[in-house]
Amino acid sequence: MSNEQNPDQELTTDTGAADEETATAGGRSDELPGDDPKDAQAAEESSPEEQMEAAMAEISELKDRALRAAAEAENVRRRAARDVENAHRYALEKFTAALLPVVDSLEKAVESAETAENAAAVAEGVQLSLKLFIDTLEKSGISQVDPLGEPFNPESHEAIAMVENPDAEPHSVMDVMQKGYLLNGRLVRAAKVIVAKEPAN
Repeated sequence: MSNEQNPDQELTTDTGAADEETATAGGRSDELPGDDPKDAQAAEESSPEEQMEAAMAEISELKDRALRAAAEAENVRRRAARDVENAHRYALEKFTAALLPVVDSLEKAVESAETAENAAAVAEGVQLSLKLFIDTLEKSGISQVDPLGEPFNPESHEAIAMVENPDAEPHSVMDVMQKGYLLNGRLVRAAKVIVAKEPAN
């Protein structure tokens, strides 16, 4: 009977051992990597001179990056300035090329006028040249203002005279002395017109 183990006593002994293991494990889990004396020793191995050299190297790299960025910005600025200059210088290049056929046509009309005896043929050649010229202007955003028969509009018409005309609506354009022109919808030159007025009683 004396050799029989007491279940309560065995449980108490095992529990104590488990608590001891838990305490040991808990002690190890509380340790942080930075608390290791080896880490502190490794950090102290860098001398002030080495730290200074590392800092100077980093400063030199940052300075080099800043210089490269400034150089790239200057190159972009120069390219933009060159593009703007070329745009201003050659803005009318396409328009000029479009007008050259008009010049050719007018030259042919002059040659025909010098040699032809038929005035109608000369007039027809000039009319074709004029149409070509107007079409070229329209392709470049230049449109005519021909307000014949329309109500007078002071925003796009310039009245040079008012004439009594019983056959025309009062304050309407009865004659266009000089056509106006718009550039992309903006008035370049007002049309010079004669405006009809009511006959006097």
